[in-house]
Amino acid sequence: MAQQTMRGMRLGTQSLESERGVNYSARVTHSYQCVNNHVSEMIFSADAEIPQTWQCKHCTAQAVLLENGKLVKLDASEDKTPRSHWEMLLERRSREELEEILQERLDYIRARRAGGQADL
Repeated sequence: MAQQTMRGMRLGTQSLESERGVNYSARVTHSYQCVNNHVSEMIFSADAEIPQTWQCKHCTAQAVLLENGKLVKLDASEDKTPRSHWEMLLERRSREELEEILQERLDYIRARRAGGQADL
């Protein structure tokens, strides 16, 4: 019986759900402008943290948030440079500790080679 009601339906293209009783959250529209003067409007939830930059919808440039028609000054914290493995290692250990660990490993490898054992 249930299949008879779906006969002739374009499955996957139409939803059988209704929007009755659905309460939408509050929305806010913010504008972003890129260096090519393209203005993109984005809709966010009213309680969302608004990013200062957004990729332009018209080109691949980085667009900056507009407040009261003026570009927002970007925070310096927004420009994060990727840290290398070496920089992260130096945050955890001092250079002297690293030199000591390196020397221990080199001594261990040399001792294994002198004994005729294979390296791991």
